[in-house]
Amino acid sequence: MNILIACEYSGTVRDAFARQGHNAVSCDLLPSDSGGHHIIGDVRDLLDGEWDMLIAFPPCTHLAVSGARWFPEKRADGRQQAGIDFFMDMVNAPIDRIAIENPIGIMSSHYRKPNQIIQPWMFGHLEQKSTCLWLKNLPTLESTDNVLEAMMDLPKNKRERLHYLPPSKDRWKLRSKTFQGIAEAMADQWGNLPSQLSLL
Repeated sequence: MNILIACEYSGTVRDAFARQGHNAVSCDLLPSDSGGHHIIGDVRDLLDGEWDMLIAFPPCTHLAVSGARWFPEKRADGRQQAGIDFFMDMVNAPIDRIAIENPIGIMSSHYRKPNQIIQPWMFGHLEQKSTCLWLKNLPTLESTDNVLEAMMDLPKNKRERLHYLPPSKDRWKLRSKTFQGIAEAMADQWGNLPSQLSLL
């Protein structure tokens, strides 16, 4: 399949699909951290291509509830509406199968509730971070390695490692990178679907 990974600089999801034999291409305003087939630019310029699947990670800076205290300012200066518009450009892309990832935020009310909310501990990582998935013609992800009990034995600052990261120039990049177990689940479960599938 030809798969476009939108707003990914790390190559984590792209490379998981590439290992399955797919033509996976990532696109971001930043260069890729890991080489591979990557396009630097605005992914909206690529949406009309010959893609079988889009997996998008639109910027959440102006959408996530974790930044709610700044919402009035972001509504006033248009930044939040720009974030909503970009998210909806991914939703409305002319691609048969679409997955859009974002943390818990305003798109549940501005668009619709997500199809599922996943956690890293469902895929082998001893951490918690609620992640929403909005899906078009894709099944919900099945847990591959549930380590909830082991994770709950850890102190809160270990379970929520990303939340407790100290300030740094790369903090936002570390917090936005897809967990490897989730990327592998996407590739394993969505990369081997029958050619015709309509679930929504």
